[in-house]
Amino acid sequence: MNIVLVGMSGAGKSTLGVLLAKAIGMDFVDTDIIIQQREGRLLQEIIDRDGMEEFMWIEEEAVSELQLTNCVISTGGSVIYSEVAMAALRQRGQVLYLHVTFEEIAKRLGNISTRGIVMRKDNSLQDVYEERVPLYKKYSDTTIDCSSKDIEQCVGEMMELIHKT
Repeated sequence: MNIVLVGMSGAGKSTLGVLLAKAIGMDFVDTDIIIQQREGRLLQEIIDRDGMEEFMWIEEEAVSELQLTNCVISTGGSVIYSEVAMAALRQRGQVLYLHVTFEEIAKRLGNISTRGIVMRKDNSLQDVYEERVPLYKKYSDTTIDCSSKDIEQCVGEMMELIHKT
């Protein structure tokens, strides 16, 4: 069984995922790093050179092919656009949506042009947030509200939830 973390860029999936994995004795995997290793370039380079659709296809393929067990998996924020990838993740684990308010995401992200965020040129970060939140809720088993909470509180809530199931 895996623990899969979904949420917006800047929600804390990688940071919290590493700490959660350490706390519960699981391995940690970041799908963004897997994509970068497979492609030999940064996420933003893939998006800039190949386009948003190609990046999402690469992401879907990389995530769908994962054969992981006993891992905390941090996903890229755009993985929820792929029903195929989300079905694969859900089949092998519990999906937790790390919810953070838009205002907090905007503060955390700073320069979004280098973050490798999948967004159409005519969209704002707010547009992307509003488009994705319903998808995160749709595909997750549980929502963890990480707004205005410190790292320890969020990891503690995730651990409580995991031990209940």
